[in-house]
Amino acid sequence: MNDKNVGPLQKERLRKIDKVIHEGSYEAEWYSLGKYSIPSWYEDAKFGIFVHWGVYSVPAFGSEWYARQMYQEGMPAYEHHVNTYGTQDKFGYKDFIPLFKAEKFNADEWVSLFKQSGAKFFVPVAEHHDGFPMYDCPFTEWNSARMGPQRDVIRELADAARRQHLVFGVSSHRAENWWFFNGGTTFDSDVQDPRNAGLYGPAQPCDPNRWVPATQPNEPFLDDWLARTCDLIERYEPQLLWFDWWISQPAFKPYLKRLAAYYYNLGLEWKRGVAINYKDDAFAEGTAVFDVERGQLSDIRPLFWQTDTSVSENSWSHISHHKYKTAESLIGDLIDIVSKNGALLLNVGPRADGTIPEQEQDILLRIGQWLAVNGEAIYSTRPWKVFGEGPTRVESGSFNDTKRSAFTSRDIRFTVNKDRLYAIVMAPPDDGKVVIQSLSDSLRLYPQAIESVEMLGYRGSVDWSRGEDGLTITLPSDYSAQGAFAFRITRLGI
Repeated sequence: MNDKNVGPLQKERLRKIDKVIHEGSYEAEWYSLGKYSIPSWYEDAKFGIFVHWGVYSVPAFGSEWYARQMYQEGMPAYEHHVNTYGTQDKFGYKDFIPLFKAEKFNADEWVSLFKQSGAKFFVPVAEHHDGFPMYDCPFTEWNSARMGPQRDVIRELADAARRQHLVFGVSSHRAENWWFFNGGTTFDSDVQDPRNAGLYGPAQPCDPNRWVPATQPNEPFLDDWLARTCDLIERYEPQLLWFDWWISQPAFKPYLKRLAAYYYNLGLEWKRGVAINYKDDAFAEGTAVFDVERGQLSDIRPLFWQTDTSVSENSWSHISHHKYKTAESLIGDLIDIVSKNGALLLNVGPRADGTIPEQEQDILLRIGQWLAVNGEAIYSTRPWKVFGEGPTRVESGSFNDTKRSAFTSRDIRFTVNKDRLYAIVMAPPDDGKVVIQSLSDSLRLYPQAIESVEMLGYRGSVDWSRGEDGLTITLPSDYSAQGAFAFRITRLGI
């Protein structure tokens, strides 16, 4: 905010925003934004990769919130920082920037890995709460093109994604910079130095009994937020724009309408479908795509939605003590989410040098191997009359991603694509038989006669019969399922 020439650049950008809105089809009003339609590429893609990578990857301790917690007395990150690097007046967060060299970063290698994972879209963090854009942001000198790696990371990733035919998106967490570094204002630290205000932001006070800010962002901050976000859009032409939760604050509401109108009008101009992700009630329903952080839904949502989660239970960015999820559990989450009309945005966290940890690569490759066989039951599908059956309960809501029990062989999820119904069995049965109760003659959920039942990835035929108990399928004796597997069910006469 204190950087040279920010004011004039903001004003110029805001004028461009209003011009695009004035001349476009979408107005900055919810009734007009309600005409928005989710692009078909998004509903068909189902699976994308999220990447948290930035200055916070250098300390690699705790989580990507190290930047905040190193200034909060009593937090493990505070103690770790003092013991490892010294006091915060001598070595602050800004001092990690020269250590963030990205010397092994190769955008094409990243994107190649994401392609092998089976992902269809890719969303790197363009700016996290820490106020350090990973691109050539014209509103601040504190960015990766001018400091640290001295590379426009988002440009390199956008170009690589398009070369390899992945849909490209970005995330912006700029809103949270309003208060993120407030801990550093309560004791002697470099946050209090005015020369660092371009990085540390307003650092507004938070409620002492809670971590939430006590004040709403003011007009200069909001203007800067809108200018930065729309410049990011125009500069890199992302087809997906992801936001964290704090844009749901009341002060952002009129700015969100302007942002969406601007973005959707540009999408029409580009002739490419675009989408915005939001949490809580930031956007009016039907004007953007609802996102659930580290959680899922318990039933089909008529409007397309998304889960964002990470391969790690305890951090989005690279740290030295990850608690990793298994590829099998993440595949189960993907299947469950897709059966309920959603998509999965799965995060990895590269090291500061730009390499992706081997265990995270292995998780992605194993997901890709499963999708190479069973992707027909995932990509371009839509939900059926019911999402599935079985005993395992999935709770609705955020931060429930580790609460469910492991799926069993009686847990089955359904998807459809035209005349084909897919039944995905979440674990192999001990007795070699699958009974799909939802396809019983008595329930009439599927009144059509069945012409064929085929197992994806198996060239031979399978034995099946249909009756009052359901559709019973006997697995071939020479087929060995290690995890979830899918059946293609075709109705007679189609």
